[in-house]
Amino acid sequence: MRAEKTGRSVAKDIAYVGLGTALIAVCAWISVPVGAVPFTLQTFAVAAVGGLLGWKRGTLAVLAYLLLGLAGVPVFSGFKAGVPALMGPTGGYILGFVLSVAVTGFAKLLPVKNRAGRTAVFYAFMILGNLLCYLFGTVWFLIVYNGGTATPVSVGGALLICVVPYILPDLIKLAIAAFLSVRLERFVL
Repeated sequence: MRAEKTGRSVAKDIAYVGLGTALIAVCAWISVPVGAVPFTLQTFAVAAVGGLLGWKRGTLAVLAYLLLGLAGVPVFSGFKAGVPALMGPTGGYILGFVLSVAVTGFAKLLPVKNRAGRTAVFYAFMILGNLLCYLFGTVWFLIVYNGGTATPVSVGGALLICVVPYILPDLIKLAIAAFLSVRLERFVL
């Protein structure tokens, strides 16, 4: 098995995926309701999970998180769960975490050795992953919101509601996640 050759075991992989899932859930509970999309630490957690676990284990952690929420475990922001939480206007951002963590996790594969360069690479990949999450979530928001209301919102309106207020906080969270990922990655086999 490949896991044995690299010093990793299946049990260790499962434990890391479980820890990543738990981190995302706990960070979802740290929430400040601000309009349609709450301010949470999920983007930090998803970026850190991708940076620390890589794209495979990171994606599994996010998928496990989604499955827990779909199964009724209140892991989403505001202690929400179930299909309605994902099918609502902000569900696309939660589903977009799969894209975000996968892109972020690919940074781990790049052979940049020096810490400053590695941190910059991780940060760039985290920003790209977050942009994909914004894109997927905003398209989802437009489809769901405009499909259920008499007053449709434009793309610009959706961006003002769902993205613009979160750009600066997300850039800060991603910078912290990149810094921690590079500093802690040697402890995660």
